[in-house]
This record gives sequence, C-alpha cells and structure tokens, in this order.
Amino acid sequence: MSTRREELPIARQDEDEPRKEPAAPKRRSASWRRPWKRLRRRIGLVLVRLCGPFVLGRLARTWKLQVLGEEHLQRALGSSPGHFMALWHGRMVLGLPHHGKRDWHVLVSPSADGDISQRLLEGFRYAVIRGSSSRGGARALREMLNVLERGSVLVITPDGPRGPRHAMNPGLAWMARATGYPVVPVGFGVDRAWRLKSWDRFTLPKPGARIAMVYGEPVRVPRDAKPEDLERATRAIHDHLIAAEQRGFEHLGVPIDW
Repeated sequence: MSTRREELPIARQDEDEPRKEPAAPKRRSASWRRPWKRLRRRIGLVLVRLCGPFVLGRLARTWKLQVLGEEHLQRALGSSPGHFMALWHGRMVLGLPHHGKRDWHVLVSPSADGDISQRLLEGFRYAVIRGSSSRGGARALREMLNVLERGSVLVITPDGPRGPRHAMNPGLAWMARATGYPVVPVGFGVDRAWRLKSWDRFTLPKPGARIAMVYGEPVRVPRDAKPEDLERATRAIHDHLIAAEQRGFEHLGVPIDW
C-alpha cells in the first residue's frame, strides 16, 4: 500500500473573489502543543520522582483490598513458578502496593511516559524492563526469558502504551508461546476513584476506597501454536481480563466503569 498522502483538490477561484489566507492561528496552536507536552512530561517526571511513591503509599494505606480467584494464581504457580501477569494499562496503580517488594518485573515502553512509570514502579521495589515490539524487542525478550526462568513474575499491560483501551494484539500470546510460560489475567474493581480523561481512563482510588483484585484463569500457549492459535489465545486473555473486572465490580456491588 502506498504511503503517499493524496493532495486535496483546490477549487479554482475567480480573480475578483478574495483569496482566503491560511489558518495561521491553528498552525500556531499546533506548534505550541508539542513543547507543552514535553514540559508536562518533565514536570510529571520530577513530581513522581520526588513524591509519587510516598504519596501513593500513604493513600494506599487507606484502601480496603480484597483478593479473589487466588486458586487461579496458585494453579499457575504450581505448574510454573515464573509466569506473565496481564492487566489493563489504566489499572496499573491499583495493584502496585500489594505486589511490591516481591522481585517482580514490569515491561515498560521506551517512551517519555514510560520514564514516569519506571520511577513510580521502582519506588515500590519493582524491577523494570524497557522495550517494545518496535524498540529493543529482542533485548527485552532475552531479559524477560531470564526473569521467567528464575521463577519471577513479569507484568505486562497488553493495551499499552497507546491503546485503544482494552485493545490487544497477539504480542503477549506470542511471548507466551516463545517462552512457554502461562499468562495470568488480573482485573480490578473499585467503588470510588478519580479517573483521568486519558485514553486508558487511568484510575486512582480515592481515600478509603474498596478494591477487588481478581485473578483470572491462566492462559497457556503451546510452543507449536499457529497464527490462528495465537489469535484464539489473544481473545482468551482479553475475555478473561474482562471477566475478572466484571467479577470485581459485581463483588463490590457497584456499576462497572466502562
């Protein structure tokens, strides 16, 4: 498919008709957008580095966490100590305090937003692997394999870093096939929270919030899986994640937030 952009046809104008000037204000507004985003990321990185883990840790002490579906986690641990854990990008904060200080690793994109995530994760004693399918993928895969072989857990947000929300590609299923380790979906329900107007509706529970963390049924992908098998495994991970979140909200007795 050609990547050339087609030019829109421009209607001819009579000489008497005044020519329209380019929309300069719009271009000026767009020119300011990128520097502002860079400045916002830098400010966010400084704030997260200085006080993010401290503030979130104090806030998390007020949360009331309930864990459901632990039999699924034990099933994965019984068959293979090392495994993947999948959760939606917008829920990453909800499980941070509970799973911290366990020598768990998190795959984080090599982007400016990933820098902010890394600082926050390291504040809760997570190890971070930087990489994606387009940047550093081979190196990241080697690091992931070493982590899993040591019996550790590798956390991945399959709809990140750009979304759309709850969308998945076969990347996680492909990694599960390549490494031979299962994927444990984990969903979250929360009764009251702040939700950002971002693509992932990033969720931060309010003080005293009740949270239900639900481990879903593990998904295994055989080493000889074909492309259609990867698609089925991807759908299974997605469906188990959705089911885990539905169970969490139902357990709390509050409407689901998507």
